[in-house]
Amino acid sequence: MPAGEAIEIALVNNMPDAALDATERQFRALLSAAAGGRDVRLTVYSLPEVRRGPYGRQRTARYGRLDELWGRRLDGLIVTGAEPQAEDLRDEPYWGSLTRLLEWAEASTYSTVLSCLAAHAGILFMDGIARRRLAGKQFGVFECARVCDHPLTASAQGGLRAPHSRWNDVAEDALQACGYRVLTRSPDAGVDMFVKQRHSLFVFFQGHPEYDAVTLLLEYRRDVGRYLRRERDTYPAMPRDYFDEEIERELSALRERALRDRREALLAGFPTETAAARVTNHWRDAAEQVYRNWLGWIEAARRLQPGLTSGNTHRRPPRSWRRSRASGCAARARRAPRRCRTA
Repeated sequence: MPAGEAIEIALVNNMPDAALDATERQFRALLSAAAGGRDVRLTVYSLPEVRRGPYGRQRTARYGRLDELWGRRLDGLIVTGAEPQAEDLRDEPYWGSLTRLLEWAEASTYSTVLSCLAAHAGILFMDGIARRRLAGKQFGVFECARVCDHPLTASAQGGLRAPHSRWNDVAEDALQACGYRVLTRSPDAGVDMFVKQRHSLFVFFQGHPEYDAVTLLLEYRRDVGRYLRRERDTYPAMPRDYFDEEIERELSALRERALRDRREALLAGFPTETAAARVTNHWRDAAEQVYRNWLGWIEAARRLQPGLTSGNTHRRPPRSWRRSRASGCAARARRAPRRCRTA
């Protein structure tokens, strides 16, 4: 790769309206911190079928149009999750656009990152692996062990803490049977980060390493508000290993008041400012290292395949992918799963 040549990344931001700006800011900041001396250029898009209110429509009108990608090739792609509307991801209104985006990424990028719901949609489309509903929300900051050697986790010291916020999970044995490599895992949260090498390297996160220190706080406050407005039936659980003891006591007292006298006015007693001043981002260093490694991996791949991002012709995914989508992983599941060399 010529010295100084920019790394071109597309971010497809599908988060709800209230999180649009924060998500874009988080990924810009993370990539900037991970870049070092690299010139990383980020262009933002969104799936057009994601349900938006007036602000969201106004904000995403400033983004690039998704169909502009079909005639381009980029170095990398990041696709965020979205707030689910359907039980089956294939019934989401944006399923067609998302799957076309994945096909484009397979042929037209060196690597693609799929976050949270996008990760679940990716494995469903690529290999027919369905996510499974959890009994409760996986919510908090979890210590994840590095369980497989890979360039993406190189130089990561010890455990990698990661925020998780999800109602669904994927089975590790199903991933292994279909050729995925699990890189990090939590004894409490399960699979965290995993990859699959095809024509493009697909990187999957069930967690959210890009989150700011206050993101889980604001999400928890949102869920408490939904309970108080009777938009959900149960009071939300606090994020694990996130607040200090004093903040947890205040939030527990608020919960007791809400269970006795459920009304929206109680949200004024949520200690947002106090908690925001005291939560810390313990996962930032690990997140920066993983994304620094990702950018380095793209650089190395571009040196080996310098022609991938030249020209404007979109190619279809290799036949091997189209066959695997049609047949699922039945054949591979009958064989012993591929094992990683543990770190």
